[in-house]
Amino acid sequence: MNADELLRLERVQVHYPVKYNWRGRPVNFVHALNGVDLSIRRGETLGIVGESGCGKSTLAQLLMGLVPATGGEVFRAREGGSWFGSGMQMVFQDPQSSLDPRLPIWRIITEPVYIQKRSSEASRRALAAELAEQVGIRAEYLDRLPHEFSGGQRQRISIARALSSEPDIMVLDEPTSALDISVQAQILNLLKALQRQRNLTYVLISHNVSVVRHMSDRVAVMYLGQIVELGQTAQVLGQPAHPYTRLLLDSTPHASRSLDEALSLAVELPSNRQLPTGCFFKERCPQACAGCEQPQAMVPGVQGSRVRCQLAR
Repeated sequence: MNADELLRLERVQVHYPVKYNWRGRPVNFVHALNGVDLSIRRGETLGIVGESGCGKSTLAQLLMGLVPATGGEVFRAREGGSWFGSGMQMVFQDPQSSLDPRLPIWRIITEPVYIQKRSSEASRRALAAELAEQVGIRAEYLDRLPHEFSGGQRQRISIARALSSEPDIMVLDEPTSALDISVQAQILNLLKALQRQRNLTYVLISHNVSVVRHMSDRVAVMYLGQIVELGQTAQVLGQPAHPYTRLLLDSTPHASRSLDEALSLAVELPSNRQLPTGCFFKERCPQACAGCEQPQAMVPGVQGSRVRCQLAR
């Protein structure tokens, strides 16, 4: 691994068994990830974008250690301690359902530290007060319960909780999609400010291309469990090389519209139980041609980007 890499995936696959034979052996699978090559660099924001069903959520679960890789290799730079305990933390899409309604927020913020049994109650209270101030929650509110806060405040609490164990990587799973438009901007600006102050590393998963454009240093575009384009945000979203990336951008005329709402194609997303042969996108691609019946490898694009398409050669 390079010195600036915190994590690297090589040819990673994740397959979920969905049907078993009479002996109890799996005979049918959902192919959620299908050969993902990806690195996460210290201090960057890596955006992951694509339709529902493309594998974004499974990738997040893999990074968090919630699902094992079926194939391929995962390399982590962290030495000592538990990567999945303190090395990775997650900010969930819905702040209300991700917070325990019975606990005061000082307990919620320091829950990762409590689980790891690293400190006393007094030190955890002090830590909660410090983190609450950093995310814009007043210290006198620390004994209140989650239902006493607005949606934006609850997401600030979720961010403070993720920060409490000083993670190497924070996975942001649609962190603003459940919030009002005006509050979304506040949360995104808070995340950027915290990243500058603490040299944080983010993996941002979103349907919203505008959010990814605003937040990310690099972008990975996913389709049917594969990364089809990867590179600097300005290059991938400004001059996309893969037909699917261009389709996504053409399908989002304004910031408040999600990819799923805007995407309009005559052919539905293929089933990930029986994967297409050759290029996974060929049945939906307006530029499909001879050679697309062969599997497509990631090839170099411009400005260091990589593209899974023969037309980019």
